[in-house]
Order: sequence, then structure tokens, then C-alpha cells
Amino acid sequence: MEEEAIQEVEALEEESSESEVTDEMLDEIADTAISTIQSILQFYHVGEVTIDEYEGDEGELILDITGDDLAILIGRHGRTLDALQFMVSAITMRTIGFHYPVVVDVEGYKSRQREKLESIARSSASRALSQDRRIKLRPMTPYERRIVHITLRDYPDVETVSEGEGSARHVVIVPL
Repeated sequence: MEEEAIQEVEALEEESSESEVTDEMLDEIADTAISTIQSILQFYHVGEVTIDEYEGDEGELILDITGDDLAILIGRHGRTLDALQFMVSAITMRTIGFHYPVVVDVEGYKSRQREKLESIARSSASRALSQDRRIKLRPMTPYERRIVHITLRDYPDVETVSEGEGSARHVVIVPL
């Protein structure tokens, strides 16, 4: 059941949006996502938090949660944060009736992780070219795979493909 839900959200995240999102629609998306986060946070007893919203480089809505002692929201290796983002994305998508990428971050954790993934992607692309072989990266979440694909999409000498199923799904960098 969980695997089917993950695949459904993954498929929607990978689709390109053909229709323009108006400012009113974006406000509704943000309000729905923030309300969902606030409802979930009631169960964590984390005290006062601030949720800042801004648009990311790829047109996604980024919601960054700040406050005191929020490590519990990140969890080991960011797994709790991944689950929180999955729930917020799924609930928001079902509530508004269409998919719009929403990224939930806690005190810039995902921003730091994104920088690391971009660096790994670039160095792996260089390695794939210098060794003239496919480089298989570790299994990643849909969000992490998307970062790798976006980072390397303008590299003319490599292409990226996702392979594997479920939690074993990973990116392979292929020299051209």
C-alpha cells in the first residue's frame, strides 16, 4: 500500500506541468501545505515555529520550518523529514486536486543536503567521463534523484537515468 502511494506521488512529481499556476492558486497551495504542516506539528510538541515560504530555482514551493530544537523533525539521515514532506505533498495534492512541487525543509537541512548532492552529481559525472563507464549512485528518494537529474541536465557529455524499484531506486550517470 505504501509503495503504491510512493509510486503515485513519484509519477506525479516527474510529470511536467503544462498549465500555468496563478498567484491565487499558489497562495492556496501554500496555505494548504502550511496548514497541513501545522496540524502535523501538533503531535511533535516542538513549541513555537516559523514557516517561511519562498519559490525555489525549479519553480517549487519551499517551506522552511525554523524554531527551537527541531532535530526530531529531521530524524536520522533526514528520514523523518522525508516522511513529513511525503505526507504534506500527498495531502496538499489531494486537497487542491493537482500536483505542484512542495519542498518541506527544517532550518535549511535540505538546502545543505542539496548542495552535497549537487557536488556528488558533478564529481560522479566527471568520474563517469574520465573512466568512460556508468556510475551508479546510492539509492535515493524521489526528491534526491530529481536534484541529481536537474544538476546534470545541462551536461552535454552525460545523461542520467533512474533504475531500480522502490527504496532501491537510484540514479545512473551514463557517459555519452
